[in-house]
Amino acid sequence: MNIKSEEEWAERAAAFLKHKLKDTDVTYDELATRLKKHGLNETKASITNKLARGTFPATFFLACIAALELEGVALEEI
Repeated sequence: MNIKSEEEWAERAAAFLKHKLKDTDVTYDELATRLKKHGLNETKASITNKLARGTFPATFFLACIAALELEGVALEEI
């Protein structure tokens, strides 16, 4: 893995989440509901904005992984 900038990390993290949402057939609305169970108060619009910008806190990223029930995520996948 040869990522050279913070911007590239952000793009890859957002692309990873979008891909996993598509793979699991989870909508942004459903993700918002699932995130509430993990202590985050997100809306479809806030999730859309974060993933479009590609910038969000690590807590959001980790909560999404938990909400999507992704186990054993390897750094190489991101």
